[in-house]
Amino acid sequence: MGTVLAVANQKGGVAKTTSVASIGAALAELGQKVLLVDLDPQESLTFSLGIDPEDLELSIHHVLTKGLDAREVILATEDGVDLLPATIELARAEAELLTRTGREHVLKSVLDQLEDDDVHYDWVLLDCPPSLGVLTVAALTAADGVLIPLQCETLSHRGVAQLLDTVHDVRRFTNRGLEVWGVLPTLYDGRSSHARAVLASIPEAFDLEVLSPPIPKTIRFAEAPSKGRSILGTARTTKGAEAYREVARHLVARAAQPEPGKPTKRAGR
Repeated sequence: MGTVLAVANQKGGVAKTTSVASIGAALAELGQKVLLVDLDPQESLTFSLGIDPEDLELSIHHVLTKGLDAREVILATEDGVDLLPATIELARAEAELLTRTGREHVLKSVLDQLEDDDVHYDWVLLDCPPSLGVLTVAALTAADGVLIPLQCETLSHRGVAQLLDTVHDVRRFTNRGLEVWGVLPTLYDGRSSHARAVLASIPEAFDLEVLSPPIPKTIRFAEAPSKGRSILGTARTTKGAEAYREVARHLVARAAQPEPGKPTKRAGR
């Protein structure tokens, strides 16, 4: 199933969903076949890609809790990516999964089944909820790596530290191969000395790679969901769109690098 990347940060307002939609669209521009999975009960990713959750009868909730075949739920979008959408029903999934044996592996089983059915994606991006509950742990268990969007402000550091603790536990118990692919600085205002200082402090604070360029703060990101597209579809030539294209190229290059003892992943379809 290509590369499975969880995009996670339990602190809200860090452009997590924007990053999933934009990176997904940028990967599609590079000829990659992409599946986005909306694991957030706020259903923001689904809405951002032009799909009204209230119009949906089936969603990722039914796949995770009722055993529905994911192929019956996956939708195509105008950004060239496929989507496993969410509805408000997903808010019940945490409680429904909590008492189930093997709940951490429920999403991995879904992706494995797609592969068994010869449904191949080069990339699966998981939009995690702003929490460290069952759904986030399931996403980390299913993922090859985790990408951490980080708003360039001091309080965001706390959220990263807590997420890294969860990643450590997931490595111990459910997914030894999980890697942190780095921090993605978002909502960056290069005119602010505070933002520049926070950006400069990230490598020392967490010993993590910082992806570049930082994603600039712009009203164009807020405007895009109203049009049901990512910024790559609504403001193609802006600095924000170009920044996400550069991040996507970086991710493709990283996925193509062979790990010790493992075959090289495919970089295209």
